[in-house]
Amino acid sequence: MSSPIQRTGRRRKKTQKRRIVFFTLILPLLLVLFTGAGYGAFLYKKAETVFSESYMNDGREKSDLRDADVHPLEDNVSILFMGIDDNLKRNYGDNTRTDALILATLNIKDKTIKMLSIPRDTYAYIPAEDDYNRINHAHVVGGPTATIESVEELLDVPVDYYVRMNFYAFVDVVDALNGIKFDVPYEFRVKDSSDVHYVNMEPGVQVLNGQEALAVARTRMNDSDIERGKRQQQILQKVVKKALSVNSVTKYDEILEAIGENLRTDMTFSEMKSLIDYGKNDKGLSYESLTLPGTDDFLNSGAYIYRADETELEVIKGKLQKHLGIETSSSYSDEENSSTESEESDTEDESYSTGE
Repeated sequence: MSSPIQRTGRRRKKTQKRRIVFFTLILPLLLVLFTGAGYGAFLYKKAETVFSESYMNDGREKSDLRDADVHPLEDNVSILFMGIDDNLKRNYGDNTRTDALILATLNIKDKTIKMLSIPRDTYAYIPAEDDYNRINHAHVVGGPTATIESVEELLDVPVDYYVRMNFYAFVDVVDALNGIKFDVPYEFRVKDSSDVHYVNMEPGVQVLNGQEALAVARTRMNDSDIERGKRQQQILQKVVKKALSVNSVTKYDEILEAIGENLRTDMTFSEMKSLIDYGKNDKGLSYESLTLPGTDDFLNSGAYIYRADETELEVIKGKLQKHLGIETSSSYSDEENSSTESEESDTEDESYSTGE
């Protein structure tokens, strides 16, 4: 389905403004909300209102890669999380690019989750344009639907649902949790979420507020898109762990407010509730982080792109298809490529309990 992607060997480092998608907090929220007693009952009603108002039926038909409709309570499903590159100063609305794309596949039998970070500048076929472009451009052309079609074309797996959020939710949620502890990899300086003020970061373990966490998540000043994707997943895992802690339960009201104002999804509240089963197994919330290896390159026009490695892409396709239990089109199995395993972050197969 996808056309071959060539590899090249040039590399570029540059500073750009970045945004991060925030998604995995939804599951720990549900774990608390559906206790149905006391504070949980209050939150349940509020969550139902918030998520119902965030629901957007864009009229998209089921994926061509699906033979029948699916439901997260009964089937393996995939969810595409989109972080959009927008703020009050830019005010692009629906014409903005996606700055972060993470595809999550959920296996109903094993209660496991695989998450693949897709670099925003990945050179891919955009069906809505009938041409190749950076994958983050798809949202400009046709919003979530065009983005979903582009991801399906790239990975040969169906995208069953999407969750789209802007960075305001991420900042507000981290602040509501009174910050997260994180090891900042290096010193850097970037603009904050308003694109007006600057955030100055020093290396080392420290408690980050919302703006600082966003700055660490969006920078790739001294590394690469791959490292940035790994760092985003690590930060999200820190947020989830903090949100699952008993001390954070009283913050869920504020968190719901932050999410509700900045979320759009085609998942119904009933479908979201089904995700609670993934946190009920003995191992806790367990998932594997994946990256998409590739190289930096330039088009003849001088525009920068990220080319996914052809062989590694086939390995990723096989992993996701196997996890979803669909027919594998990839000619590579999990065991046929060990370099992909070495590229995965050291947070692979992370499990979460309610402790900090």
